[in-house]
Amino acid sequence: MNTMNQNEIAEIVMNIERANNERWNQGDCYGYLDSYSDDISYFDPITEKLLVGKEAVEKHILTHYKNPNIIRSEYIDPDVAISEAGDLAVLSYNLRNFVAGAHGEEQLQNFWNSTAVFRQINGKWRTVNAHWSFVQHPGIVSRPDSF
Repeated sequence: MNTMNQNEIAEIVMNIERANNERWNQGDCYGYLDSYSDDISYFDPITEKLLVGKEAVEKHILTHYKNPNIIRSEYIDPDVAISEAGDLAVLSYNLRNFVAGAHGEEQLQNFWNSTAVFRQINGKWRTVNAHWSFVQHPGIVSRPDSF
C-alpha cells in the first residue's frame, strides 16, 4: 500500500509529465521514453493501431517526430484519478503548445487532449499508457454528422 496521500501522488505525476513535456519542447523525446514502462500501450493521432511495448513506441516516436521548437506550454484543467491502493494514477489534461510566429509573437501550434496512466513499479512512477488526440479535430468539427 502506498503511504503517500492523493495530493502528493497527483503532484508527482503532474511534475513527471511537465518535465517530460519540457524536454520534448526542446527536441528531447527521451523524457517521455525514459518514463515509459516496458509494457506501455500508446496511441497518438498518427498511429493506425495500439502500439504495445517500449520498443515499438520508441521506434514510432523517433521515426515520426522531430524538434517542435515549442516556446511555451499551457496545461489546462489537469485532473488526476488515483486508485484506492495508491499505486495507479490517471492524469488527464489539455495541452496548448505555442511556437514563435514569423514576427516573434507566440502562435498556437497544437491543442491536445492527453491521458497518461502511471503505475508505481519498484518504487518509481512509470507511464503504462499514453493517449494523445487533437482537441476539436477540424475534420470532425466541420462534419459532425460523419460518424
